[in-house]
Amino acid sequence: MESRLLSRASTIAGLPQIRPKLSRDCLTVSFASAKPIGAVGEGGNVIWGRQLRPSLLLESSLANKREILKPVLASASSAAGGGKDSAGDAEIAPVGFFQKYPALVTGFFFFMCFVSVIHLFVGVVYCLISWAVGLPKRAPIDSNLLKLLIPVAVCHALGHVTSNVSFAAVAVSFTHTIKALEPFFNAAASQFILGQSIPLTLWLSLAPVVIGVSMASLTELSFNWTGFISAMISNISFTYRSIYSKKAMTDMDSTNVYAYISIIALFVCIPPAIIFECPQLMKHGFTDAIAKVGMTKFISDLFWVGMFYHLYNQLATNTLERVAPLTHAVGNVLKRVFVIGFSILAFGNKISTQTGIGTAIAIAGVAMYSFIKARMEEEKR
Repeated sequence: MESRLLSRASTIAGLPQIRPKLSRDCLTVSFASAKPIGAVGEGGNVIWGRQLRPSLLLESSLANKREILKPVLASASSAAGGGKDSAGDAEIAPVGFFQKYPALVTGFFFFMCFVSVIHLFVGVVYCLISWAVGLPKRAPIDSNLLKLLIPVAVCHALGHVTSNVSFAAVAVSFTHTIKALEPFFNAAASQFILGQSIPLTLWLSLAPVVIGVSMASLTELSFNWTGFISAMISNISFTYRSIYSKKAMTDMDSTNVYAYISIIALFVCIPPAIIFECPQLMKHGFTDAIAKVGMTKFISDLFWVGMFYHLYNQLATNTLERVAPLTHAVGNVLKRVFVIGFSILAFGNKISTQTGIGTAIAIAGVAMYSFIKARMEEEKR
């Protein structure tokens, strides 16, 4: 409900003028017009599930004339300061949770379980159509393989949902910086859960990753615990997915395996979406989103995000089968560099110098780890 109030709050027309003395009436107007930093006005310029600039105020405007205004950091604080000087007995309304953490409400559709369901649903429909036309031919599945794939799909679903939550809560570049820790979790799981011996050189190559992520986290402008913890849970989930995938190795081709994983993961994500988000979706989630961006854009965004998500994972799985480990490692590092760099340039989220240095160190560590591990796998072959 608070997110609705914030999204419909009136926007600031301009900075308040400095006057020697303000009357009580002026103060009342100032407080009424002040809008919490990070709130999104009606028709604001919105970005799918991405909280990239917590300090931006988005001006109400027509759909074809939306533009992002410059940050107005002092507006609300100036009004509060004037109230204290001019009318000492004026009471300031208590700051609620969503005002304190605007990153959770500035997206126009913060229902990440539902969005994850749509991602998987679009992918499943794509797989069913592909099977129907014989590209590829559907491979039969038995009960034994199904039992092996269920843990993989559960970890896949959990990692996907928590990744979406992290993308919505913090900057895209910061989420991918945290997810650079995934090789560290993989190495730890292989050593302590699977009992595999990890060479010292691999552990040493992971030190820059940990140091770089720590540096980036300390000074990240969009940092909040929701985004950080969600990204860490995603790392752990995908690590366990890798472990269970090794146990579920089969002669079935990767396209069919990923199709079955997507189907199972879809059924895993549906119950949480119904239990936790369905009441709010029915009450105001759909109507608010459609009112802001329109039915056509709302549906098309859901469809294309789901389609690109499925195609990305499908191509990544197929590529792993067809190229050498070292080539895949190089591609994986370049992908992460491209995503982080593109998100900074395209979305305009600002990063501090220390965050940039930490991100670069983390990526360099991932590159070292990937190259060393790939060479070890090629030597085994």
